[in-house]
Amino acid sequence: MASLSFFLVGFLVLASEVSSLQKNSDGFEMEMETEELLGLFDVMDALLDDPDWAKAHPQPCSETPWPGVQCEIGQDPPFFFHVTKIHIGPDILNPPCKISARISDSLVKLPFLKTFSIFNCFLTSQVTLSSAVFGSLSSLEHLALESNPTLSGGIPSSLAKVASLRVLSLSQNSLEGEIPKEFGEMVILEQLDLSYNNLSGEVPEEIGGMENLTILDLSWNSLEGQLPSAWGQLELLQKVDLGSNKLVGSIPPDLGKLKRLVLLDLSNNLLNGPIPETLSGLDNLEYLMADHNPLNTGIPQFIGQLKKLQTMSFSGCGLTGTLPNSLTPLKHLSSLSLDNNSLTGTIPPNLGTIPSLDQLNLSYNKLSGEVLLPEDFIERLGKRLDIRGNNGLCTSSQLNQRKVSLYLEAPVCLHETTEPRNGNTLAWQHSNESERTKPSEDRLKESSNGSIVASKSLLFTYFFSEFLSVYILLFLKVI
Repeated sequence: MASLSFFLVGFLVLASEVSSLQKNSDGFEMEMETEELLGLFDVMDALLDDPDWAKAHPQPCSETPWPGVQCEIGQDPPFFFHVTKIHIGPDILNPPCKISARISDSLVKLPFLKTFSIFNCFLTSQVTLSSAVFGSLSSLEHLALESNPTLSGGIPSSLAKVASLRVLSLSQNSLEGEIPKEFGEMVILEQLDLSYNNLSGEVPEEIGGMENLTILDLSWNSLEGQLPSAWGQLELLQKVDLGSNKLVGSIPPDLGKLKRLVLLDLSNNLLNGPIPETLSGLDNLEYLMADHNPLNTGIPQFIGQLKKLQTMSFSGCGLTGTLPNSLTPLKHLSSLSLDNNSLTGTIPPNLGTIPSLDQLNLSYNKLSGEVLLPEDFIERLGKRLDIRGNNGLCTSSQLNQRKVSLYLEAPVCLHETTEPRNGNTLAWQHSNESERTKPSEDRLKESSNGSIVASKSLLFTYFFSEFLSVYILLFLKVI
């Protein structure tokens, strides 16, 4: 009992010391409220592996600061210091997070907290998000809990009550369950990142009500259902990443209303075609990725209207038809991936005139004809130009001999100098076998014609020799 009394006396003395008056540069005296200060000590004790943190930082807003804690002076007398930011991450190595790190309920004692960011801290013990705690942080503007493998459980819908929240990032954790529909009420939220979790269920249509949203990243989850058309109302959106989920159905035409969109990633889902023509209205689009979706459609001509496009990737989408010439106006295009599809026809030579194009993957399609891309373009890209797996393609003998890249695997085109009997010039012909030969029918004709010519030559020689012998005998008799 005596030891407990001694502890309480010591704790009160410490609290009295850290709440002592402090002066700012203007001479005004300030102090930190005791309850808020003790709340901060409790929050830090639950996170950091340093039992003496409070003793080392008795005045964390002034004389004994810590890099992960920031404070601001209140606007009203008596001008107290208030904790406005707590940050723990790899940029602050000392002290590290404790093995049993958790989020203390004392977080509610920091009513002026604007930023709370925890990175790579919850690694062993299970941690969940308290609905009561996070719903009461009325001043919170930036909540980032990222790269915490043992942060699990559901996302509390009470976060929607934090009217001041502008950034919500809960990526690379182990969160489960559905995305709360109440999030649609967060009308001032600008960034929502829930990527790399175990979220399931349908993507909420209510997100269409988050009118100030600029970044939406729900990638690498197990989300299902169709893309809501209501998302076309998010006129300020600049980034939409829905890759690696289980989304089905077609791409909503209303996405073409997102005039400020810079990135659209729909890759690794179950979306089908066609690609809506309304996407031609995405004037600011720079990155368009839809890899590994069963689109089973052709490359739309309107792609050439996306003047700012830098990266386009439709690998493994079941694309059919030919490569359009309309890609040439894309002066900023640096990467084009159309591999593992069923594209046919020739490779347009003008693809090699796109000045910024630095990676071109057309491998494993059904392309044919001679590769007529400019030689300087082929040499510049090297192995970044991949046309493997197109059995109908061939190259000039000069290009083949130079062996610019193994990714440029194609046999030499065999050009004919004579016209076949059907009147059509045989431009090129090749076989996948090591010995390239002409069709058997042509070889049979050549063999027959050669035999006839040889027979006629032998017959003429025979008759000429007989005639010469008779003539010589008659000549001798006359003499």
